[in-house]
Amino acid sequence: MTEQKAQHTNSKAAGVISISGILSELVGSFLIFVAIYLVSALSPSLYGPSAILIAATTGLAYAAMTFIFGKFSGGQFNPAVTLTAMLISKTGIVNGICYIIAQVIGAIAAGGVIKLVIPTSKAAPAKMWFANVVNGYDQGSISSAQLQQAGVSFGILFAVIAEVIATIIVVAASLQAIDDQGHASKNAPAMMGIAYALGVTFTYPLTGSSLNPARALGIALFANKVGLTVDPLKQYLVFLICPILAAAVVAIVVIIAQLISGRNKGDAQASDITADWEKDEDENDSSENSDDFQMPSLSDSGQASNSADADEADNDATIESLDIKETETDKD
Repeated sequence: MTEQKAQHTNSKAAGVISISGILSELVGSFLIFVAIYLVSALSPSLYGPSAILIAATTGLAYAAMTFIFGKFSGGQFNPAVTLTAMLISKTGIVNGICYIIAQVIGAIAAGGVIKLVIPTSKAAPAKMWFANVVNGYDQGSISSAQLQQAGVSFGILFAVIAEVIATIIVVAASLQAIDDQGHASKNAPAMMGIAYALGVTFTYPLTGSSLNPARALGIALFANKVGLTVDPLKQYLVFLICPILAAAVVAIVVIIAQLISGRNKGDAQASDITADWEKDEDENDSSENSDDFQMPSLSDSGQASNSADADEADNDATIESLDIKETETDKD
């Protein structure tokens, strides 16, 4: 496992491009945005406005594409998610840039498809369909018509706060869904589906629920100059900055948490090393003391005494033997 991680790190450092990952981000983004654009455009006119339907569609679209393509690219489908993954080294810089380009191209292609397939007539002009798809605030908000009757509107402050909070939820969930090798975990489809559905639920009335700069750009390019109250391209800057801000916030929090965790781990390792060193010192000291002086045991004393008695008996026997020999000699 360690060798595989090292190889993955080396491949990222070398700037190896993942063709399968890029194609996954391109195709997955295209299908996600086609689903969101179509349901957002058609459902209000056919079924009446429903934030729940839009939220369910968005969540299911991201979940399905994550399930299908997650093993190739992590199922990012969002420049804010990719940027965060790059900042915390879960995605290489080269692949990350290619993923973002693929996501934007997929969104633009989806916007072009919607432009082609949406039926228009004098009774149902293009602006009627696109008004429910584009992202905007104040007069460009989905709820603008209803709010004008009450003399209020969702201004830029509401848009920024809602989009940043919702995108933080999405980006934070994606970091848990993507492993260190940049692949989606088993729980990734469910996690991403829930995160996007939750974000759409409370941002749709305010901004039309972007949560993704590619999603906002793909439709804004084709909704330009169709007669909308506010040109969506003029408000796009908010939907570009908010995801970047959310990505930066999440990345900073994760990096700080990693530094604190690494510091605590380093302190624990240093404490273990110190304890081992002190234990070795104690063992060495006790070994030196045992070499310098050893107390004789009672068994050793007994053995020494018995040995001395035996030697003394042998000496007495030898002397008696000599006396006997001398006596015999004298008799002779």
